[in-house]
Amino acid sequence: WEKALGRIEVEGAEDKKVIFYTALYHTMIHPNLFMDSDRRYRRMDGRTGDAVDYDHYTLFSLWDTFRAVHPLFTILEPGRTTDFIRSLLAKYEDGGMLPVWELAANETGTMIGYHAVAVIADAFMKGIRGYNAELAYQAMVHSAEQDDRGLASYKGMGFIPRDRENDSVSRTLEYAYDDACIA
Repeated sequence: WEKALGRIEVEGAEDKKVIFYTALYHTMIHPNLFMDSDRRYRRMDGRTGDAVDYDHYTLFSLWDTFRAVHPLFTILEPGRTTDFIRSLLAKYEDGGMLPVWELAANETGTMIGYHAVAVIADAFMKGIRGYNAELAYQAMVHSAEQDDRGLASYKGMGFIPRDRENDSVSRTLEYAYDDACIA
């Protein structure tokens, strides 16, 4: 933890430093490693995968983290960001979708948007590579082309009516943001 938290050095009153470093610590709790010492992990389809040349991660609470935590990782931990993206792409290949809110190789189906797109786009625009960019783009577009969770209405009308989906305004805004990231 000393190495991780030591990447940022702040000055000021001790109580303010405690607040800052506690918050920084909380940003680094998740995503977390999700593989055994032999680099094998449980895939989204329930089979066993092998993370030969990257660290495989789980617990992508993307709606909670795409705005600030993942952009912070692109600055403080670009190598981990690459591994996060490779993990997301493995989940896409294993389960047929980029995760929305993944936990231990399970899509929870909670939250709105498809913010793995925003995480990938942000890293790509900042020059972070080390993953298959063509596969990433394919996965991003695939997320936008689905018809569930209000996407059929969004694609057909440009918005999601309240009588067709809960959180219709929020979903519309989140999908529009993710689509802008793809663009």
